[in-house]
Amino acid sequence: MDRRTHLTHARNLLVSGLDTLSDGLARRVEVDLRALAAFRIALGTLLLADLARRARHLTAFYTDAGVLPRSALFSDYSDVYSLHAVSGEAWVQVLLFLVAGAFALAMVVGYRTRVATLVSWLLLVSLHVRNPMVLNGGDVLLRVLLFWAIFLPLGERWAIDARRLTRERSTVANVATMAVLLQMVIMYVTNAVHKTSGEMWLNGEAVVYVFSLDKLTFLLGNHLEEYHALLELFTHLWIALLVLSPLLVLLTGVRRAVLASLFVGMHLGMLLTLRIDLFPLVVVAGLVPFYPPVVWDGLSALASRFGLTDALRRRLERLEAVVPDVSTPTLSSRLARGRVLFSTILPYVFLVLVVLSSAQSVGYTQVPDHGETALDATKMEQHWQMFAPEPLQTDGWYVVPARLENGSEVDAYHGSQVDWDRPPSVEKTYPTSRWRKYLSNVWSGDNENHREYFSDYLCDRWNRQHETNVENLTLYYMRQPSEPYNETEPVYDVELHEHECADVETAPDDR
Repeated sequence: MDRRTHLTHARNLLVSGLDTLSDGLARRVEVDLRALAAFRIALGTLLLADLARRARHLTAFYTDAGVLPRSALFSDYSDVYSLHAVSGEAWVQVLLFLVAGAFALAMVVGYRTRVATLVSWLLLVSLHVRNPMVLNGGDVLLRVLLFWAIFLPLGERWAIDARRLTRERSTVANVATMAVLLQMVIMYVTNAVHKTSGEMWLNGEAVVYVFSLDKLTFLLGNHLEEYHALLELFTHLWIALLVLSPLLVLLTGVRRAVLASLFVGMHLGMLLTLRIDLFPLVVVAGLVPFYPPVVWDGLSALASRFGLTDALRRRLERLEAVVPDVSTPTLSSRLARGRVLFSTILPYVFLVLVVLSSAQSVGYTQVPDHGETALDATKMEQHWQMFAPEPLQTDGWYVVPARLENGSEVDAYHGSQVDWDRPPSVEKTYPTSRWRKYLSNVWSGDNENHREYFSDYLCDRWNRQHETNVENLTLYYMRQPSEPYNETEPVYDVELHEHECADVETAPDDR
């Protein structure tokens, strides 16, 4: 009898412990549905902004008349599966951009949200595969957040889809919410490991060097370069936040909101100082699901006080009235089981693979071959080496002297006279941050083929726009080591490539 009593007591303790553990885990991966709605709107808006920014140089980056024609893409990259590579014509890319924009807009308003999210992710992956040379950390993060968004109930609040819902719940906790929260922590922790393997992030010099790079800084960043003590403080503060990032998941309630806000503040600071495209805003979007119900309750009360809630509700109702109501078909038992596989098992498997991929990037483990294949197919492999293990320590700009048929010389890149002097603003020598990323990759030693492709592009662009053709040109990278603690910063002209221009054919102008 005593033995049976002890067994019963032990069983009760075990069950109680498991219940406590389960409740604790659920509270830490629980996400407010309003946070998911804001996350959806942020992702859709970022997709629209990303498309608009890329469209400015659509011909240069995504057509056969640009820096990476499809022949070069298929030659240099294996397993190119991209709808954007089906044609090299500009009008096809414009059409694909418009389609992607339509689905991104559907995400914003929450119409057929899961389908819109899935198609948006597929089109974004296709776009990224079309030209890997222009991608940055923000592109990778937007892509992986969009992948996790496929499995989340994004359309249950502030959405047209919400009118079809019959169940009422305010929060959700499942594998997908755990994955999207852990994704941000994985990014921060992996980046922290990379950064702490160098010296500059530990001795406080890293941010000083970052702000000494004229090609990266703009707005407030141009005025902070000389404040070394302040920048050293930011270096230590940022490393401390990265190391403490697991608390984003471990904490709950107001404490989690405060920590998330510290990260948001740091990234908004980057937005105002560093020319790193949409990366800070993508990270801020990824931090939105960390805000607990107490924050959204407060924001809702504030919106009601200023009459915003009723105004937004009326606009949503008007939008619902003009959007067709496509009923959701009842699922068969087989399809229902498939939905469980899709919504539970698939995100769980990919969460494990993402953890392994990030651990592999810092040398802790290896991803199995089949896992590598799955990660590569979905473009979910991750490294997170932003400014790590050391920040860039070299500034630089391009000079491209070109010999014309009449014997004169011009700069084929800038479209002006050749000038070997340091420009007043290195940052302004790059049309956009995406151009800077591309040309930084062209400068890298393992991208020699792209120097030839870029030279071909410059020849063709000049010859399409001018009566006197270019006969040959030379790519020079003007390399200037960054020495923020010293007075002198010498400039070295590095010859990258000599190029003979082929006869030009009539092609669309690059705009």
